[in-house]
Amino acid sequence: MAEPGTRDRILDATAELYRHQGMAATGLKQISAAARAPFGSIYHHFPGGKEAITAEVIRCEGVRYGAFVGAQLAGTDPATGIPQLFENAGALMASQDYREACSIETIALEVASTNEALRQESAAVFESWLAGLAAWFGQLDITEEQCRQLAVITLTALEGAFVLCRTLRSVEPIVIAGRGVQAAVSAIIADGAATG
Repeated sequence: MAEPGTRDRILDATAELYRHQGMAATGLKQISAAARAPFGSIYHHFPGGKEAITAEVIRCEGVRYGAFVGAQLAGTDPATGIPQLFENAGALMASQDYREACSIETIALEVASTNEALRQESAAVFESWLAGLAAWFGQLDITEEQCRQLAVITLTALEGAFVLCRTLRSVEPIVIAGRGVQAAVSAIIADGAATG
């Protein structure tokens, strides 16, 4: 396989640094060193500097992480499979010694009130993930509104659990969150059956 080009190395290094330490703690010199790229190449590929790199990282990581989660969802029954998905995510975090986190979540927390352009980029990624989750829940005999509700519940529980797991150095939050989401799924299915 060909060695990634300088632009790709800059994006990959930035995404990894953001996952580990967040955006604010990451400087352009650190990105340059981690990417094994001359400092000037950052502005060559990203004339807008750190904001331009960050916007592209958000888009790329959104696609990458969305595809990863989509692969986990494929072949999983949304009526019963939520706890296992959450447990798998917890096991992956534990195997990485809780160092890795969702880079979109990390960036969104930092920019939601301070940088409107990056907030919008983050929001677009979250909306794409919510649409994917809602489509997955669409396999159930429930309304589009209920699919959206379950998508929001799932993403909120997952992202919140990531923060607690990393902080507590424990998979307990994500396991419990998965059970909570499963309870919400079961309740909506039961409600549909009762009113149907």
